[in-house]
Amino acid sequence: MAEPLVVVIVGAGPRGTGILERLLANVGDLLPGTPLRVELVDPFPPGGGRVWRLEQSSLMWMNALAGNITMFTDESVTCDGPIRPGPSLSEWAAADGTHWDVLGMSFASRQVQSRYLSWVFDHLVAQRPEGVDVVVHATSATGLTEEPGGRQVVWLADRAEPLAADLVVLAMGHQEAEPTAEDVRMSAFAAQHGLRHLPSAYTADADLSGFRPGEKVVLRGFGAAFIDVMALLTEGRGGAYTTEAGRLRYLPCGREPVLHVGSRRGVPYRAKIAYRLVGRPAPLPRFFAAADLDRRFAGADRIDFHADLWPLMAKEIGWGYYHELFTAHPTRVMCGWDRFAAEYARLPWERIPDLVAETVPEAADRLDLAAIDQPLRGLTFPSLAELQPHLRAHIAADLRRRGEFIHSPDLGATRAILSVNRELRASSVTGKLSARSLVRDVHGWWQGFLEYYTSGPPAQRNRQLLALAEAGVVRFLGAGVWVEPDPERGVFRAGGTSAPGSVEATALVEARLPQGRSTDPLLHGLYERGEAVDDELADGDFRHSSGLLRVSEEDFRVIDGDGRAHPRRFAIGPFTTVRHFATFATPRTNAVSFRQNDTIARTALGILARTPHTKDLVS
Repeated sequence: MAEPLVVVIVGAGPRGTGILERLLANVGDLLPGTPLRVELVDPFPPGGGRVWRLEQSSLMWMNALAGNITMFTDESVTCDGPIRPGPSLSEWAAADGTHWDVLGMSFASRQVQSRYLSWVFDHLVAQRPEGVDVVVHATSATGLTEEPGGRQVVWLADRAEPLAADLVVLAMGHQEAEPTAEDVRMSAFAAQHGLRHLPSAYTADADLSGFRPGEKVVLRGFGAAFIDVMALLTEGRGGAYTTEAGRLRYLPCGREPVLHVGSRRGVPYRAKIAYRLVGRPAPLPRFFAAADLDRRFAGADRIDFHADLWPLMAKEIGWGYYHELFTAHPTRVMCGWDRFAAEYARLPWERIPDLVAETVPEAADRLDLAAIDQPLRGLTFPSLAELQPHLRAHIAADLRRRGEFIHSPDLGATRAILSVNRELRASSVTGKLSARSLVRDVHGWWQGFLEYYTSGPPAQRNRQLLALAEAGVVRFLGAGVWVEPDPERGVFRAGGTSAPGSVEATALVEARLPQGRSTDPLLHGLYERGEAVDDELADGDFRHSSGLLRVSEEDFRVIDGDGRAHPRRFAIGPFTTVRHFATFATPRTNAVSFRQNDTIARTALGILARTPHTKDLVS
C-alpha cells in the first residue's frame, strides 16, 4: 500500500484549523484515491491555539459580536472549492445550551471562543474523508529544512527525529517580535533603577503581578492591548462594578495601580456600534472600486496618496454616511436623497462641505473626518488635571453615538470604511505609491484610522474605562504622548501635547501588539539561510523593513532571497506580508480568510497531485 502524502501545518490555531478545513473539503476533488496525512504542530491545544486557548482569564473578551464569527464557509464565499456550511459562534452556543449569554449581539469571552474552536477542530477531524489522517503534535516547530529532492523536514522542540513532509504551511499566528532600540533603552533604565518595564506582548502571556497597589504605571497605547491590561489590573485584582442611577461605577479593591494612559491620538478606540442600519445599506463601492482605480491610474508611474487616493476614499466614506442620514433620518436634512446624491456624485471631495452646509442644518450631523481622526487636535488644556473631564466627556459622548440608533450614519461610515479598505487591498494602485507613502500613509495612518474607527472594544469596556477614570484609577495623558527616563529622579517621566506637565512613574507598559521581525526560531533559520526575506520597501533615501515574512500575493508561497516562490512552502497570517487578513470570518460576507485558505489548500493539493507517493517517511 502506498505511503500517504504528508502536509505539515505549523500552527493549529484558527488559521491552521481553517486551512485544515479547506484541505479536507477539497481533497476528494483534487487528490482522489490518494492517502493523505495532515500533521499539525502547536504547543497549545488545536482549534484555539495560543491566543484563543482556554487557559486564560475570563476577563479577556472577544472584540467581535458572537453572531459575526464563524469558521465555516457559506453561500456568499466565492472560491473554487466546495462550500461546507456550519454554525457560527452564536449558533453553536445556542445549540450547545451552556452558553446562553453568547448570542447574536453579545460579546463572548475568549474562553467561550476557545471552546467553539475546539469543537470546530474536533468536528472537522471526525468528519474527515476516508483515506485522510489528522495528527496533532503538542510541541513547537524549531526549524524547517529541505532534503535533496525537495522533501521538507520540520524539526521539533521535544524530539530528535523530525517530521518529513511533502509540503509545509506556516500558520503560526501572532508572533513575539525582536526588541526595538526603544525597548532596549527603557528595559536597561528600568533594570538600573529597580523599575518595571513591560515591552509589547500578548496580554494573556504578560506577567502583571509585579505592579504594586497604588503604583503609578504609564501605559503607552490606547487600543485593544490597553483594554486587556486595564481589565486585568482592576477587576482582575478584585475590583467590581455596580450600577447607580443608570451609570456604571467602579468599586476599588485597593490593590489597583494607578494607570496613566496616552497615545498619539490621545483617546481610546471608538466603541463597537450597538445598533443596525435603520435604512437600506448604501450601494458600495461607489467612488472607490479596485477596477476603477486600476483603470484611472493605469498610465501613471507614480501617484500621491493625499492628492490622488484620499479624496476618493473620503468621498466613499461620506457616501456611506450620508446615504444613511438622508434615507433613514429625512427630518434632519433639507432635501431628498436623490437630489443630494446627484450633486454629491458630481462634485469633487473638496466641494462636498459646501453641499453639506446647504442641506444638513445641524453641525453635529455633518461628517468631519479630520475631527474624528484627531479629536484633540488644536486643543490645549492648562494642566493634566483639567484634561481629565474633557476626556471623560469625550468617552461618554462616543458611547452615546455608538449606542443610540439616531446616530446610525456612523454605521454607514463604518461600512464604507471597510469597503474602502477591501478595494484598496484589491487594487494595484498601492504599487504606484512611493515606499515612504506606502509605509506612512497606507500601513501607518490609514491602517491606524481604520482600526480606531471600526475595531474598537465592546461598549461595555469603554463604560468601564469611564468608571475607572471617574474613580481616579485611570488618568489620561492626552495626545502626542512621550515617555523619557529621568536618571536624576530614577523614574519614568511621561506627558503629552494636550497639556503641560508630566507624571513620574515607576512602571511602563508598552500597551500595543508586538511589531517587527519575529523571534520564532524556525523563521530565523529561514532568514539566515536566505530561504526567506523580510518585506523591505525602499526608494531614494527612504528604506523601511517591516519585519514581515515576504510571501507571494497570488498563492502565499514563501519568497526566498533571490525572489523565488518556494514550490512547497506556504505562509499566511499577521507575521507575513498578507496584510489583508482576518482572524475570524463574518457570516455571509464572502470573507477573505475563506478565500485565502481555499487558495492555499487547492494550490497545495494540486502540487501533491503531481508528487510521487511511494516513498519512505521520516517518522
